[in-house]
Amino acid sequence: MAEQPEVSLIVIPTPNKTHFPLAKQALEAGKHVIVDKPFTLTVQEAVTLNQLAQIKGKLLSIYHNRRWDSGFLTVKSLLEKQILGELKYYESHFDRYRPDVRQRWRESKEAGSGLWYDLAPNMLDQVLQLFGQPKSIFADIAMIRPQAEAVDYFHVYLNYPTLKVVLHATTIAAAESPIYLLHGMEGSYVKYGLDPQEECLKAEQLPTAKDWGKDSHDENVTLSQNGELIVKPLETKPGNYGHYYRAIRQAIINGAPNPVSAEEAILVMKLIEAGIESTKMQHTVDLAL
Repeated sequence: MAEQPEVSLIVIPTPNKTHFPLAKQALEAGKHVIVDKPFTLTVQEAVTLNQLAQIKGKLLSIYHNRRWDSGFLTVKSLLEKQILGELKYYESHFDRYRPDVRQRWRESKEAGSGLWYDLAPNMLDQVLQLFGQPKSIFADIAMIRPQAEAVDYFHVYLNYPTLKVVLHATTIAAAESPIYLLHGMEGSYVKYGLDPQEECLKAEQLPTAKDWGKDSHDENVTLSQNGELIVKPLETKPGNYGHYYRAIRQAIINGAPNPVSAEEAILVMKLIEAGIESTKMQHTVDLAL
């Protein structure tokens, strides 16, 4: 496919360990490239691809689609409007109940398997989009299920000057956890329920419906007003992964900004590597980037 002249864009949604060689091959063939997350397995691989894309003059984008999740768009709007006042605590979960280890590459011993490479890239990308680079990271990345061969749990602390951030994922959460938990000086927000788009796509629903991306989990926001706590309903904003591909089209045809640049994804990969180092050394890793 990379050698076919009528092909201008190649999308790489393959197993994680193949992202680097396949993206490199496509760029060397003069194609624009979209790589699924994680961008690569190492920072060095990510930097190499970014340099190659610049030499070739081709678009290189990473599919951090969770920027267009319903819950994340709602959180982003809350913070932009400063509805909660100065934010002091942000917690994000991606918990599942999958107690049995399945026979698939994501749960095998192969490089790039496990939750740290599967779920952490999007969660870290969301944090970078909201708050920028943290001062430090402390990560507990582990295998906790019997017979587990790949990471199936992580609990991460990201430190900012005036903000604490916690990211958590597990495969043994039988009870529902909030997707987002935010506490500010003037209020709090708790969000339950994952964005519905992935399940709708699996059910072969087309993303053309008027209510596409509509989240059925509308929540409340608790605000402090005149010394009293009041609870107000808050409609969850609809998500739309299609915005990413529309932005890709504009970037290729009209030179519009890349919706998720390689430079942004490199920052994610630096946090991925720092989290692995933190777990191995069992200490906080300072991030002087």
